[in-house]
Amino acid sequence: MKGREALPHKGGGGRREGESRHVPVMLQRCLDLLAPALERPGAVVVDCTLGLGGHSEALLSRFPEARLVALDRDKEALRLSGERLAPFGDRATLVHAVYDELPDVLGRLGIPRVQGILFDLGVSSMQLDDADRGFAYAQDAPLDMRMDQTAGVSAAEVLNTYPPGELVRILRAYGEEKQAKRIVAAIVREREKEPFTTSARLVELIRDALPQAAKRTGGNPAKRTFQALRIEVNGELSVLERAVPAAVKALDVGGRIAVLSYHSLEDRLVKQVFAAGAATTAPPGLPVVPEQYQPRLKLLTRGAELPTEEEIAENRRAAPARLRGAERIREDVE
Repeated sequence: MKGREALPHKGGGGRREGESRHVPVMLQRCLDLLAPALERPGAVVVDCTLGLGGHSEALLSRFPEARLVALDRDKEALRLSGERLAPFGDRATLVHAVYDELPDVLGRLGIPRVQGILFDLGVSSMQLDDADRGFAYAQDAPLDMRMDQTAGVSAAEVLNTYPPGELVRILRAYGEEKQAKRIVAAIVREREKEPFTTSARLVELIRDALPQAAKRTGGNPAKRTFQALRIEVNGELSVLERAVPAAVKALDVGGRIAVLSYHSLEDRLVKQVFAAGAATTAPPGLPVVPEQYQPRLKLLTRGAELPTEEEIAENRRAAPARLRGAERIREDVE
């Protein structure tokens, strides 16, 4: 679960709507990773997951010569972050798009290559804290979970219409839920009586379905099912599979990419793309490795970097964050 920023403060105290109480996750480390590429004149940086705009605001402030292109599929996030980034004028271009649409977005804007790319994956705190969105298992809400509420099927539709075997697959693959069969059997039994509409009923069903031993470990027993439903509803892993290679391809030589992941499935995908880009593709035994087989990426992090204890104390949603960075060091050779 991601922890980008806290819910916008809508009361007094001089805080603009869309500002957050917390600093975005691993902010300073992300800025430092991207800095060598963004200090160049005319640099373009893409924030693929704009959210409430905390990372974007920091990027525009730290790199005053840089231009920002920011993507988000959530129209409410775009509205709030648009207010936040308004002081930067035309240095910031905000686009309603999913991040695997990055090549199309850059093409429409006439930008052939970029110098920096940031992904802050998962669900934003704005979405978690808005009860009506149905992302959080801690509060009763409609089972929606769509990041873009203008498109796609809701979590309720998934629960009420998917075949049992498909639900088991989703819970196992996307939630790493060992009790998937038991939970799905209970879901199928209950949906025949009455379709699912709210999160509280699903949470209660999961609690009742699990054996006592499974309920004693790993926090809220519903969290894996909710994660799996959210990933399915938003196509998160399939989107990420397309987006990270496309982002690497969009980087200029010397350009840098930083990716914050919040669960092992995301991090594994990012690790695989970066590792493949940093490896030689030459057949074994060549005395000299030709240009076309040389690595395209240099890894900037040793494995995945973790947030500090201080960051977690300030923002508990930063706890599962994993940061990986890479630099584009070579063009693709056809």
